[in-house]
Amino acid sequence: MIRIERRIEANPWWTAGTLVAALVAGMLASALIVATAGADPLEAFRTLFFGAFGSQKAMMTTLIKSTPLILTGLATVIAFRAQIWSIGQEGQVFAGAMAGYLGSQVLSGLPPLLFFPGVILFGVAGGLLLGGACAILKTRFGVNEIVSTVMTNYLAIYLLSYLLAGGPWAEIGDGASYQQSVPLPAAEHLPLLFGTKLHFGVLLPFIAAICGAVMLDRTALGYEIKALGTNPVALGHKGTNIAKTIVVVMCISGGLAALAGVIELYGVGHRLKADNLVGLGYAGIIVGMIGGLRPLGTVLAGLLFGGLASGAVSMRVVSDIPASLVPAMQGIILLFVLCASVMARYKIVRGTAS
Repeated sequence: MIRIERRIEANPWWTAGTLVAALVAGMLASALIVATAGADPLEAFRTLFFGAFGSQKAMMTTLIKSTPLILTGLATVIAFRAQIWSIGQEGQVFAGAMAGYLGSQVLSGLPPLLFFPGVILFGVAGGLLLGGACAILKTRFGVNEIVSTVMTNYLAIYLLSYLLAGGPWAEIGDGASYQQSVPLPAAEHLPLLFGTKLHFGVLLPFIAAICGAVMLDRTALGYEIKALGTNPVALGHKGTNIAKTIVVVMCISGGLAALAGVIELYGVGHRLKADNLVGLGYAGIIVGMIGGLRPLGTVLAGLLFGGLASGAVSMRVVSDIPASLVPAMQGIILLFVLCASVMARYKIVRGTAS
């Protein structure tokens, strides 16, 4: 008789091995899709790799594209480790960008040492409030966080659409209204690092990942987050205020996702525009899951997906592959990684029937 049992403790080497196997299997499955599109898989993956990591310019582009994905992935890690299934990262990215843009209007004229921390705090506060509102709906009124966070995604997206489509922040030119704000002044662009096109914001995901890892593994709050995800009943008997912990977790998660929106606004787009923000929150959920809901793994997964986004341009030009293939590859890789996570947590046991 064969049965499946949960492992008491996952073997780290076995977990790493299943993850590597999942990535290889995901790439092989993606190669089949590339072949059905009429392209040479080897040539497509070669151009994808060199477009993402083959030059200094390519690596900088990959790092810039990875920045919001790592932050929204970390937002996923914090929430999901507590088994709070927040799907609101997309709306929180939008909220962060909108609040950050509001900060530029309030703080305009301040010296850079005050302006940039100020607008970042404005943006983070936007995501924090959105996450906190969903947490209160859950703890006070019993509203499922999946429902509330998905609905706030739509609220944030439509609010931005109103503000930019003929609203108070719309750019008006020649009698027409565009779905974007006026450009930010050059003095309000994030400073560049070492004379390159890398902006200061690329450092923040790595700082956030280190802080997240320390918090989860070395602090009382991290213990409460992990305990909330594994045994909330025991945590409650310990005397922990479960509702308060849920609010704190969703506020931290919302703030991290909002930080991605602020960085995209001041470091990349330099104007408020929905096209620059769409999909960052949802992609971050995939990044966090592929990273094993761990900060370091999320950084690596974010760099991988940033590389896919960066190298996709070269792959499309050289191999004439449809643009929709990259999201399909992301989904395939996620599917295999989820299967690998199940293999890492369970084992097949052969025994005799009783």
